[in-house]
Amino acid sequence: MTATLKERTVLVIGRPGGIARAITVAVRDAGGSVVAAGRDAAALADAYDDPGIVPESVDVTDEASVTALAERLGGVDHVVSTASARARGAVGDLDPDVVTLSLRTKAVGAILLAKHFASRMPADGSFLFFSGATAVKPAAGMLAVAATNGAVDAVIRSLSVELAPIRVNAISPGTVDSGAYDALGAERKAALFATRGAANPARRVGTPQDVADAAVFALTNTFLTGVSLGIDGGEPLV
Repeated sequence: MTATLKERTVLVIGRPGGIARAITVAVRDAGGSVVAAGRDAAALADAYDDPGIVPESVDVTDEASVTALAERLGGVDHVVSTASARARGAVGDLDPDVVTLSLRTKAVGAILLAKHFASRMPADGSFLFFSGATAVKPAAGMLAVAATNGAVDAVIRSLSVELAPIRVNAISPGTVDSGAYDALGAERKAALFATRGAANPARRVGTPQDVADAAVFALTNTFLTGVSLGIDGGEPLV
């Protein structure tokens, strides 16, 4: 059965751009009210000029911050977290603190959100977290990212059983032009995208809208739980 987002409140955690922005807009377009939360509430307020999108502040690595947000909001119908921390690098170069922050942001952050919001959600509510294709397709220099994404996949399966009937899912993106690769510079980014787009079965890289469409599906399909949706163009297959 497919539910609706009309007159539902969805908490979307992330930066005011890329995938988080696409999901926020998609939920709003589907009739939902959005609380857009992140570390920089002022930036979120500047990014969204819409009475249906309310900016809030939260740090998912800080339990007191998550608790305070839950208490301020009182309750929501769905929670989406796109929060992540950069942790790329070869094993010999990895700083343990960087690895720990990655895990605290995506995996422990998911647990904290479930801990403090599940009791405030309706039985037909859901959580949607973010894993990634590296969980199933290892690559050199991506050890900490892969470990973090694998942890998220384990967390959502366990939470889906413990919190039932509240649903818990993840989206596992492949290469998406979300802004995450902009630091490479235009030329290197274009070359990387051309290579990956030519190699995967979809023959292109993803867009934030691809991910947002999947997010709306995950939030509204009431028979979907404990699943990590691969929105990756078939990238792990090659």
